[in-house]
Amino acid sequence: MPKLAAFPKAYMQALCKDGTMHVAEWIELASKLDIEGLEWYAGFLEMQDEKNWQQFRQMVADTGKVIPMMCCSPDFTNPDDGFRAIEIAKQKRWIDMTYALGGSYCRVLSGQKRPLLSINEGIKLAAECIEECLPYAAERGIILIIENHYKDDFWEYPEFAQKMDVFCKLVNSIHHPNFGVNYDPSNTYLAGEDPLQLLNKVVHRVVTMHASDRYLKYGTIEDLRKEEGGATGYLKRLSHGEIGKGLNDYDAIFTKLKTAGFNGWISIEDGVDGIEQLERSVTFLRKKMKEYWG
Repeated sequence: MPKLAAFPKAYMQALCKDGTMHVAEWIELASKLDIEGLEWYAGFLEMQDEKNWQQFRQMVADTGKVIPMMCCSPDFTNPDDGFRAIEIAKQKRWIDMTYALGGSYCRVLSGQKRPLLSINEGIKLAAECIEECLPYAAERGIILIIENHYKDDFWEYPEFAQKMDVFCKLVNSIHHPNFGVNYDPSNTYLAGEDPLQLLNKVVHRVVTMHASDRYLKYGTIEDLRKEEGGATGYLKRLSHGEIGKGLNDYDAIFTKLKTAGFNGWISIEDGVDGIEQLERSVTFLRKKMKEYWG
């Protein structure tokens, strides 16, 4: 049976930018949810002080939950060697952070889709950086998970490996027991693509999942697919929605994951309209997980 975690999607500005919410407040909110874990974010303001790491781990443990996953956003596609070296050092610190919090999974990304960067060069740069981090992660028992991502909140350009073919080329270029995929079905819509088609291609590499949903505010999926890169579609046509009420076919998704033997963590990216929405999404996923995993 997979386990369920939650991510503070609605509170990122408050936790990471203006400091109007403390991590302890998020832990208190999440402790009331029917979940086993809290997905962490490396950019929480209070995580800058390493003295807080063990304290937060204990606070979560005191609620009977764990911190299984770390969400962070390395930018490995900058052609400048010095820039990438700094990003590798950041990633290694995030691996240390994951280890200190008792987690097992730490996200990696490709980087930004910079102008004039070719597909082959971007894949080469990202793969080299990830491979440099893998032995460090393995020594600490951490699995690096690459997500089919849209764009970090604080990036100028979208994800380099946003498109399915680029993402799959990058994934297939790295073979290591401490490397896997964090599958996010909603992000495929942001690329104007089919989440089930992507899942078919990477299901054997999926070790964790982000559960979210999207709905079209107007137009059709075909309209979305005509919009270059999905970025325009994200801004105008697509919006976050309660899980189970949007575009994602969770019956099809869970059927494929169950058949492939998936039993990892599923982390909810939801609740942008309040904690009650997040509670309803938890209820929906619990029901579906029980239906497919028993």
